[in-house]
Amino acid sequence: MYVADVTLRQSDEPARGHERAGLLRWLHRDTGTPDGGNDPGSYDPEAVAQVLRFARRFFGLGKYFALDVRGMEHVPRKPVMVVSNHSGGTSIPDVWGFGYAWYQHFGLDRPIHPLAHEIIMSTRTTARFFGRIGVLRAGRGVAADVLTRWGRDLLVMPGGDVDTWRPYRERYTVRFGGRTGYARTAITAGVPIVPVANAGAHETLMVLSDGQRLARWMRLPQLTRASVWPVHLSLPWGLAIGPWPHLPLPGTLRYRVAPAVQPPLLAPGAEPSDEMVDDVDATVRASVQGLLDELKREDLS
Repeated sequence: MYVADVTLRQSDEPARGHERAGLLRWLHRDTGTPDGGNDPGSYDPEAVAQVLRFARRFFGLGKYFALDVRGMEHVPRKPVMVVSNHSGGTSIPDVWGFGYAWYQHFGLDRPIHPLAHEIIMSTRTTARFFGRIGVLRAGRGVAADVLTRWGRDLLVMPGGDVDTWRPYRERYTVRFGGRTGYARTAITAGVPIVPVANAGAHETLMVLSDGQRLARWMRLPQLTRASVWPVHLSLPWGLAIGPWPHLPLPGTLRYRVAPAVQPPLLAPGAEPSDEMVDDVDATVRASVQGLLDELKREDLS
């Protein structure tokens, strides 16, 4: 499942999300939309501590996933918006690894809220679990609430499904898919954006094609708000068609954190212009891409 499949489209259009996700609307026809995942107040540090104790078996030096994290000193005082590329298919080891590294560095007193695709909040059980560890249903209103009213940090992966399922040959290329809602939200909230690049998670499987044409033919954007139906080589399936969860191969998850991007100041009550949003988005994407280029050079050296 997508723990942080954050699309800019979701950030820009929270009110219309369930209208467009026809399959989820059908699933919730009797019980209604689960209310978990909308309230930052659901964050439970003890629940996060339990997850971290379990994750300690898998992340770290000599573990299933070694972690190589550099640049956390660039993260300014809260609140900030952390913006990263997304890698590793549906099992998203990149998100789990970054979350583990974040709490190892900052501790439980500085929670970070990943924004997630609504599908992982589609049942009351999953909504409650993820809500307790800080995961929130993606939407501009929720994002703004985290950054302003709660004064907490936010993790956004604008590329969402099109990024996490980009082909293996493009594993060092950031793919935000033209989604810029994160930049508008950060400008409006007046918070710095911290660009992060990750590599390694896209080597836990091999994505042959993102299957965007097939997804459109299957009407997945309307049914599930998904833009891909990928073809990949992964365990235990071998050759798989569809965004099936997979058993990630072991490896090293590498993260590089860049200095924060300061958004332009707005006059009280003003809205950011499209040009302003595009400029911030271009700066952030260039920073993430630059970090990915560095990671690629490290691999080739």
